[in-house]
Amino acid sequence: MENPAFNRAIRSFVLRQGHLSPAQQRAIDEGMPKWGIEYQAAPLDLQQAFGRAAPKILEIGFGMGGATAEIAAGNPDKDYLGIEVHSPGVGNLFKLIAEQQLSNLRLIRHDAVEVLDNMLPDGSLDGVHIFFPDPWHKKRHNKRRLIQAPLVEKLVRKLKPGGYLHAATDWEDYAIQIMEVFSANADLANSADGYAPRPDYRPLTKFEARGIRLGHGVWDIIFTRK
Repeated sequence: MENPAFNRAIRSFVLRQGHLSPAQQRAIDEGMPKWGIEYQAAPLDLQQAFGRAAPKILEIGFGMGGATAEIAAGNPDKDYLGIEVHSPGVGNLFKLIAEQQLSNLRLIRHDAVEVLDNMLPDGSLDGVHIFFPDPWHKKRHNKRRLIQAPLVEKLVRKLKPGGYLHAATDWEDYAIQIMEVFSANADLANSADGYAPRPDYRPLTKFEARGIRLGHGVWDIIFTRK
């Protein structure tokens, strides 16, 4: 996921469609009418979209969607809105929604920044998840990282007072940057003394577990809106 500061406008991604399998295309074709939300430059009524009043959590960049499906399945009292532009991931998550009969998950296949600007009302979210965004680990590419002050300012406006902003990364220098950006926002307060322990709702992926066994670190940064 990318935030090229040198471009005229912030964008939340690098468009990498990858290979869309027939099964993934079929899942998109069948899933969009049921659990998809088409992008439109007009406010979205989240309660209407999910058919109920419940806490609403946004996830930006869910990848192939395995963790997102697990989170939604484990927290049926909350509703989850996933935004992703990677078509194979969208197709795969629609497939998981169908297989697991998840009623509390909706997907938008579009740039997250435009969705934030045009579809999500201020103060409408109870939480935001950004898990393992592209680290752009080369120094000259750091400016392309998603989590920078302009995006965080947008996200904070969408949070209710007391709502949380949760980022996780396995790149220490990105974790340091995220901590600095979150800390610099006057409307956010750290929920922990430094980095947060991994909360129960964020599943430990196989990749993450392997990294931890090898001594690699993972950092969770969780701030709340004042």
